[in-house]
Amino acid sequence: MRRLALLAVPALALLGLPGAALAHPKLVAANPAADTAVAKPTRLSLTFSEDLVAPLTGIDLVMTGMPGMANHAPMPIKGFKTDVKGKVLSVSLPRPLPAGTYNLKWHAVAGDQHRIEGQYAFTVR
Repeated sequence: MRRLALLAVPALALLGLPGAALAHPKLVAANPAADTAVAKPTRLSLTFSEDLVAPLTGIDLVMTGMPGMANHAPMPIKGFKTDVKGKVLSVSLPRPLPAGTYNLKWHAVAGDQHRIEGQYAFTVR
């Protein structure tokens, strides 16, 4: 019984540690930002609350609407390059995005190795 008590004390102490060590990355800034209209970007950036693991972090970008085309089917955007430095995920596009609406889905992994996902929309004018 005494041995069990000696093992329980360190385990309980671990429960009292601050949660920062187990924090998940959160999106804190984006360019373009959610629900904004921008002029033909060639670069996108997302800033997170934690340093990112580059090979496990990225985006999917889909054009969801085009001016003058009411029934525009979603069109995935391909050919971009991503770069992760610390807390920032940068996306270099091969050419400026054409006018339309876009949905950006991101996934990020930080030191805790948990994959976190999110998405937002923006418009190119």
